[in-house]
Amino acid sequence: MKKLALGVVWFTLLVAISTQADEPLATTLPVGDGRVSDHPQVGYVYACNRNFRVGGARHVGAWFDGDTWNPLEKPQVQGRVMWPDATFLVTQMQDRLSIKSNGLPINQPTGIFPIARDDPAYAFDTNPNPISAQTLAFDIPLQPTPAVDSGCLSMGMIGFTQTGIAFYNALDDAGRDAAAHEVQDLCDGHPQGKGQYHYHSSSPCLPGAERNKPIGWALDGYPILGMRDENGRLLKNADLDRCHGRTEQVDIDGRRYDYVYRLTQEYPYTMGCFHGELDPATIQSIRRSMGPPRQSGNLKKGNREQRRSN
Repeated sequence: MKKLALGVVWFTLLVAISTQADEPLATTLPVGDGRVSDHPQVGYVYACNRNFRVGGARHVGAWFDGDTWNPLEKPQVQGRVMWPDATFLVTQMQDRLSIKSNGLPINQPTGIFPIARDDPAYAFDTNPNPISAQTLAFDIPLQPTPAVDSGCLSMGMIGFTQTGIAFYNALDDAGRDAAAHEVQDLCDGHPQGKGQYHYHSSSPCLPGAERNKPIGWALDGYPILGMRDENGRLLKNADLDRCHGRTEQVDIDGRRYDYVYRLTQEYPYTMGCFHGELDPATIQSIRRSMGPPRQSGNLKKGNREQRRSN
């Protein structure tokens, strides 16, 4: 009888763990519009620039329902383009990680950009930018240091994935919830004006994004982990601090970190501010790598070549 009771308890525990691990992703998410701040707050983006221009996606589609939106009902940019010339190299130096990348996704697809006029997504978002290779070379700290005051997030690159894709903050050009408003591709990505392909949130194409695994780094050197904790539970804003992270002991490639950012389905999705000290040299290197704005004629030509090659 005692063995039977223990067996029942063990079976019940396994069922409970399995149920936790299989917790489904939400299909109704709160829209993050207006959750922009001039200081760190849980569930907000602490933005360096709050003078937003009129722009961004043109319409609110049927995927919106009041103050919520459904990611499964939002249209996607058509196409499935692979990038065999993608490069991404992380080299451990004495006190830093050296990053070299052309910004194209490693073994992951994108949609076809600019968005074609005959693409149904064009009715909602007319993104005119093609995806183009960058020449990125910068360093992040090997041993990140907590900042005395949390740092604001710029409108450009704030981190990167292990597949070589830039993370931007959760805002579009109009200061709204980019993941909700902007129509993106099958991997929830799109290019900006200089052709840099990027994510504003998690991606279904990102390995480990829905697990308790490292998926990338912030520019302050702290790692970014997936949406679930060690028990398979989906993390929410209430579980995280003002920068969208928390204190955790994590070992990655022999390095121990005591703080991590976490992906969530909820806005702000990746980061709310910088928890660590951000080296100005990192930002300067990225700006130098990105170079000046490209001419629109060259961008259009690049897109035609891209579309012919697929």
